[in-house]
Amino acid sequence: MTTYLITGATGYIGSSLIRFLLQENQKAGRLEDIRILAPVRNLQKAAGMLPEGVDFLRANLCDRHCTEQMQRAGGEVDYLIHCACVTKSADMISYPVEVMESIVNVTQNILEFARRGRVKSMVYLSSMEVYGDIDCSDGHRVSEQEMGDVPINCVRSCYPLAKRMAEHICYSYFKEYGVPVKTARLAQTFGEGILPDDNRVFAQFARSIERGEDIVLYTQGNSMGNYCGIHDAISGILTILTHGKNGEAYNVVNEANTMRVRDMAHLAASEAAHGGVKVRIEPKDAALTGYARDTGLRLSGQKLQKLGWNPTENMVDMYDQIMKRL
Repeated sequence: MTTYLITGATGYIGSSLIRFLLQENQKAGRLEDIRILAPVRNLQKAAGMLPEGVDFLRANLCDRHCTEQMQRAGGEVDYLIHCACVTKSADMISYPVEVMESIVNVTQNILEFARRGRVKSMVYLSSMEVYGDIDCSDGHRVSEQEMGDVPINCVRSCYPLAKRMAEHICYSYFKEYGVPVKTARLAQTFGEGILPDDNRVFAQFARSIERGEDIVLYTQGNSMGNYCGIHDAISGILTILTHGKNGEAYNVVNEANTMRVRDMAHLAASEAAHGGVKVRIEPKDAALTGYARDTGLRLSGQKLQKLGWNPTENMVDMYDQIMKRL
């Protein structure tokens, strides 16, 4: 039996990964071939969200003693995917200290679990925000080796800086202890199964369309967005898990979906809403919205594609998936 441990099981990526693994195992008729462990704080919430077949472990991943608790309760683990992370921009503005602590400390706790348990492979889910400000005015795609500026004296930087530090901790555990960890730098991911409380811009756009209301942008919408469909993201993460090189990072992005936020808004209005709503721009103070600063970042997905991964979901596909579930 192959055992997976997936953190962040009640989050969007974690829950989608779990459903995919269970569905694929069931399709193959191997109902006893995999075991999925999910450390969670709220057992009732997790049980209500996820299908049968998941072994829940009550654990506070911020507690450094959680590694011993999970090892005693879960036993041996073959593969580990660390998805747990704060994702709400409002929290990054209101609770920057807690956001940083949770990202950095939880990641080290999970790496310690992987080290002690001698897992076969681990993937840490990072973010495209680690790149910071990079000049892409010449149209070039940013590879995994490039890094830009992230301002220290900006409260919203708690997220990208902590993600950078977490990536460095992963690399350090690989170099010092041989932990077989890889990093997946996710573009903004959405599609089937977005959570009801998801408040990212694409979800706001979809809910406006569902209500028949105009899409309202609270920025000028000039920031370049890099996107990936949820099914493509899952296949990308699993490709990194099984074929990625230890200690390295991979962008998970569909280059065909790179566009400005305002262009995505207009596409959603014309395609998902079939022209039934308009796009209005009503800028607000960025300090109130919690949105990241405008970026011209254009990610390259070539490194992951060299492992055999090929994304197939375009932006219209992703919005179609959302609208069917609203």
